[in-house]
Amino acid sequence: MTTHVFIVDDNTFKYHLEYMFAGTGAKDKIIDFNNTKNSQLHHSSEAGLVGMMADGCRVRKDDLIIFYVQEESKKHEGLFFGIFQATENGIFLDNNDKKQFLKKELKKSLTFRLRIKPYQTERTRITEVYPCGVTEWEALDEIKNICHPNQMLWSLIYRKLKGNRGNTMITIYESERLFDLIREKNNNAPLNCKNTSLSYDSNNCTIITSKESFDYIGRQEEINIFPRLMEKYNSGKAHEAHLQMYITQNLGCGTNKSLDEALGINNKSIEWLGNEVSCGVGMQRIDVMFSIEESETQRYLFPIELKAVPASEDNTRQLTRYIDWIEQYYKPNRISTIQPVLICKKGKTISNNVKKTFYEFNKRKGILPLKYIEYEIKNFEIVFNNERY
Repeated sequence: MTTHVFIVDDNTFKYHLEYMFAGTGAKDKIIDFNNTKNSQLHHSSEAGLVGMMADGCRVRKDDLIIFYVQEESKKHEGLFFGIFQATENGIFLDNNDKKQFLKKELKKSLTFRLRIKPYQTERTRITEVYPCGVTEWEALDEIKNICHPNQMLWSLIYRKLKGNRGNTMITIYESERLFDLIREKNNNAPLNCKNTSLSYDSNNCTIITSKESFDYIGRQEEINIFPRLMEKYNSGKAHEAHLQMYITQNLGCGTNKSLDEALGINNKSIEWLGNEVSCGVGMQRIDVMFSIEESETQRYLFPIELKAVPASEDNTRQLTRYIDWIEQYYKPNRISTIQPVLICKKGKTISNNVKKTFYEFNKRKGILPLKYIEYEIKNFEIVFNNERY
């Protein structure tokens, strides 16, 4: 299961808990491209919104949710609260208009939302929502129990450095560490929140139980990016963000068999899924990355580079840097076999010079040969094919 960290504030956190949902906002923008081919938005604004949608569409049913309450000046520092769980796959749309549920109370627009519930352990069925949060200092800066740099919560550190992401996934190792910190902070004593509602006491910065009952009755419009993706593809316009969102939404769900077949993951359960995975203090980000656990001792990690154009000679350069980071920061915490993937738009037969870069890339030890996939849209569907080279 992937863990997703949602950024909230003292005011919005109360409503997230009472109505059991998480969400991210589109500020003053109205989404006009859902389930349709056209948009009046500037291409950069649209791409930014599609990126937010991709963040939400990577969520799968039963994934874990943590809330980060932003620092309140002179009141408290940033706090991590948990643990919650997604009730369904992905997000839904509640557009930015006067009908948006709880917009007045939230004092902002949260356009992309998902329903949540308190997390229950599979073995004991104990609900694990804890009243007290872990401070940002305790989670990100305290190093007294850190033996190696790769044990720090780099996904959250990168998010802090780069900002602008309301929903950030963290790795399985990072989530285990963060959960342990939350449990220790609360002396392993979760709230008894069965048959009761939750709320937030902003004066004492704690999650509390509530006798009131709150029903989520807002709109829940299904998100469909394909018509817009197809329009941009057919007109030759940039669509990499749309492709990323489509893949995060459909990967491993059985909704696009050609995608799962090309990646070789038919009938295999995805244990972790991320998009725009930060892998350095610069701006390096892996477009999509996921892992599959075939046994307790055998895991496969798939870093994917996406290109909305045909393959070129410089494509493997970025993958090389990604693998350097994975080997230093990911593998020591979760041993995995690396399967690099390049997905490009179908074009003419790839040149010998491009093939040469693939062969050179495959000389690297400790990884599987590059899996090269091409996609095209035909007969109103997107088709992925694993290509030999």
